[in-house]
Amino acid sequence: MNWSVFWQIFSLVFLVTGIPVAVMIILEKRSPVKTIAWILVLILVPLIGLAFYLFFGQEYRKQKLFSRRGVKSLSKIRRLSTKQLREIEHTDFHLSPEVLERKNIIRLLLNNSDSLLTTGNQLKILNNGNETFEAIFTAIKSAQHHIHLEYYILENDNIGRKILGLLKEKSRQGIEVRIIVDDVGSWSLKEKFFKNLRESGIEIYPFMEVRFPRLTSRVNFRNHRKILIVDGKIGFTGGINIADRYIEGKPKIGPWRDTHLQITGDAVATLQVVFAADWYFVINENLTGEKYFPPLTEKKGTPVQISASGPDSDWESMEQAYLAAILNAKEYVYITSPYLMPPPTILSALKTAALSGVDVRIIIPEKSDAVTSKWCSFSYVEQLLEAGIKIYFYQKGFIHSKTLMIDNIFSTVGTTNLDFRSLETNFEINAFIYEQKFTRLLLKYFMNDLKNSREIKLNEWKKRSWYFKLRESLAHIVSPML
Repeated sequence: MNWSVFWQIFSLVFLVTGIPVAVMIILEKRSPVKTIAWILVLILVPLIGLAFYLFFGQEYRKQKLFSRRGVKSLSKIRRLSTKQLREIEHTDFHLSPEVLERKNIIRLLLNNSDSLLTTGNQLKILNNGNETFEAIFTAIKSAQHHIHLEYYILENDNIGRKILGLLKEKSRQGIEVRIIVDDVGSWSLKEKFFKNLRESGIEIYPFMEVRFPRLTSRVNFRNHRKILIVDGKIGFTGGINIADRYIEGKPKIGPWRDTHLQITGDAVATLQVVFAADWYFVINENLTGEKYFPPLTEKKGTPVQISASGPDSDWESMEQAYLAAILNAKEYVYITSPYLMPPPTILSALKTAALSGVDVRIIIPEKSDAVTSKWCSFSYVEQLLEAGIKIYFYQKGFIHSKTLMIDNIFSTVGTTNLDFRSLETNFEINAFIYEQKFTRLLLKYFMNDLKNSREIKLNEWKKRSWYFKLRESLAHIVSPML
């Protein structure tokens, strides 16, 4: 091809596609780093850049593409949250004096996500797939009225078929069974799979089906939540999806280490609200009544706030909660995450905490299930080490836990990774716990994971090969667009 003709075509394509989209990106007022990254891609590869932007780059939070309006169960929660905000300065909510010093986090979650504080709860930490699935089997078998599941990944493998067999049996007994699966995370499921479950009386729907021509507006926002609710009384959330890998591990990375949470008590009702909102989104049906939402007891127990974040939220509530908690730390901040790609606010908060004398430690896997995420995670290690943060690479397989502990009095377990997609874009859910006893137990498991990890020293890290650094840098450049 004549080069002059090529450049004429290239210039025309750029004028028609690149410039208008670049102007759109600038008007969105997203972070300068993301803006520059997207504009560079559009300049260098206009057509590919345009396609990539349409698939992965659009931000819909400001456009209100997702709305919770019409979800009846939310109205009561909002009223109760508003009431708690009015009363929070005049009551202790069964909280210890140490926790009351951090009331700003409770207030924040009430304001940014209507996360009601409940106290009548009992929590159980589930440390691996075997513990989690055994507890799930027991809960499903006990169901008397309904079973609600919402998962990013549901595999049609051994563990998946065992759970689905139990659900079919309960459905035959007249128990209501509702399932939401993310359409991308559970991509391998065939229409025959859905048909078979529906014929058994189970209601199952994909969350935001990704099909042309609607693909471009939906592939970017994934439902990463893991929720199981039985009779509105027992609830589960955490890092574990329904798949064999959570028991058997994966061949190239070894055993799968994860953390899940079993909840009984008032917090299950707030977990149910999140499911009800998502159910309304996928099928436009409201779930209401005491069978789904038993009356709150307000008994003494472990104080918990269930918080959900995603494009249906007015605020980036999870990022704000992490930021407030880290900046409130006085003694330590301990984090476990499979991916380490913090947004600038969290990155700055972690550095600020460490430079202020707070003991900040982060466990991440050395082997990962996602190559680009692994190298991007590594790209943050040096600057964190320079700020005095201790970084540990987990050695005993792949660690997928998502936990945060602060000062023996505050902790969170949920689905949120320490990465910008999880904190800013995906639909996530976390339990925020305000109790010394629970946090110390979670800390015990964290310390055990430290024993199975190797600490990375700054001098050692700086000696890594140029090829290693190049892969980090390339992954870091791509990461704002992922």
